[in-house]
Amino acid sequence: MNAEFFDAVADIEKEKGIPREYMYEKIRQAMLTAFRKDTPDCEDNVEVILDETKKKIEMVVKKTVVARVIDPYVEISEEAAHRISKRAKIGDVVSVPVETKQFGRIAAQAAKQVIIQGIREAERGMIYEEFNSKEHEILTGVVNKIDPRTGCAFLKISSNSDYTEAMLAPAECIRGEVLHEGDRIKVYVVEVRNSTRGPQVLISRTHPGLVKRLFELEVPEIFDGTVEIKSIAREAGSRTKMAVWAEDPVIDPIGACVGPKGGRVASVVNELGGEKIDIVKYSEVPEEFIAAALAPSEVLEVTLLDEGKSCRVIVPDNQLSLAIGKEGQNARLAAKLTGYKIDIKPESEA
Repeated sequence: MNAEFFDAVADIEKEKGIPREYMYEKIRQAMLTAFRKDTPDCEDNVEVILDETKKKIEMVVKKTVVARVIDPYVEISEEAAHRISKRAKIGDVVSVPVETKQFGRIAAQAAKQVIIQGIREAERGMIYEEFNSKEHEILTGVVNKIDPRTGCAFLKISSNSDYTEAMLAPAECIRGEVLHEGDRIKVYVVEVRNSTRGPQVLISRTHPGLVKRLFELEVPEIFDGTVEIKSIAREAGSRTKMAVWAEDPVIDPIGACVGPKGGRVASVVNELGGEKIDIVKYSEVPEEFIAAALAPSEVLEVTLLDEGKSCRVIVPDNQLSLAIGKEGQNARLAAKLTGYKIDIKPESEA
């Protein structure tokens, strides 16, 4: 068993990347725990020796040589000590090997436990590292099952050759979207947490980051940095406003996102189940940015106010409802997009 154990540890280190010393320490702890469970009266004088060169594992109990034994767990008679070492004398500490039968059973159980645990830890660690590198990215998942009681969808998501299960909560689903077992969908990785059960991948279909990453996939100019997404305001399943900008004045950032015959933005809209997307041009001049953010409404005037980040916007009377939007959505998204509190007034009340 000893040689097999050392060979197995070497293989795990090579294939899974777990240091052998880590595994050795694990088996020491496992064997000591098992021995103390079998021998509850033992003291802290038990030691596990792993000799990698000889491929040998030993468990010994350190005992002091005495003339008369009072506590057999920590003391040994001079006569018994001489059977271990001829030079042992009273006062010396000798290493007494644990009985072969008892030791063999403990060692075999501990080695098996440690190897299995080591493989599991290695696999969990590798999966965690793989998915952790995909935090704030898009992954494709397949719906494995849907809990009819909670509405939670359980997805098998993959990254390269690794895969794990992730739960898509109803709050993270696009409003009105109906998922079925076997559906392939794109999800945004919000966060990856490490746990004893493996990585917990928190995913979302409502996060603004999903829109950003989808446009990066569809628009080469965004992917290479020629066009930059400055901000996104989203009410998932209904409408998104996205502000884009290009340093090169020759480049039309809105046109790049829309694409030939609207193909690029249409692909994103389709992935989001028909969610409307307004793409506006970002400006470092707040008044210009706020006016653009209120599209499709016409804006006559924008006045920045002294109290915090707030402004007053004047629109034509016949554009007031358009500027505010259904249930205030257009104004609400414009405020999120720009970071300004927006007070909209009709021209007749200006």
